[in-house]
Amino acid sequence: MAAVFIDRDGTLNVDSGYIAEPEELVLYPFAGPAVRLLNENGIKAMVVTNQSTVARGYCSPDMIDVIHEKLRSELHRDGAHLDAVYYCPHHPEVGREPYRVDCQCRKPKAGMLYQAQREHNIDLRRSFVIGDKTLDIEMARSVGAAGILVLTGFGHDSIRRLEGKALQPDLICENVLEAVRMILERRPAPTR
Repeated sequence: MAAVFIDRDGTLNVDSGYIAEPEELVLYPFAGPAVRLLNENGIKAMVVTNQSTVARGYCSPDMIDVIHEKLRSELHRDGAHLDAVYYCPHHPEVGREPYRVDCQCRKPKAGMLYQAQREHNIDLRRSFVIGDKTLDIEMARSVGAAGILVLTGFGHDSIRRLEGKALQPDLICENVLEAVRMILERRPAPTR
């Protein structure tokens, strides 16, 4: 089974810095429709996000859970649901123990994708990663998934950073809704 892995800040919601309170999470208006389209087409929708707010001491893992519950609730209002939310609370250079660690789950490493693969029987080579940063594209490449860069959040800056580099996204889209539509257009028809 394939999945679409979606970055959180800058892709589903406005990236306003280190989000440490549920009130700070503001979804883009196209986020719910994008996830709903995946749901309607039988494609697993999963969030994969670095949240060094925990390592930096700005909020606790419990508060991250509350923020993600708000994310799920907001999407539910649009008739959408997430199949899973994975986050990395670590940072290799800043923060406090036990979160100051060079882990395997922090993007661009693929630990969150491998966890989803184990827990949901995902074929990563048939999957997609949608995000606004180069590290999302790097992570996709590391497992053979397609990487889609969106121009929300840090997307425009990411395009500049990729100029002349070997690493390039498979697609560049205005936002996550356009990315999902492109995935659905390119997806092979089911065999009967």
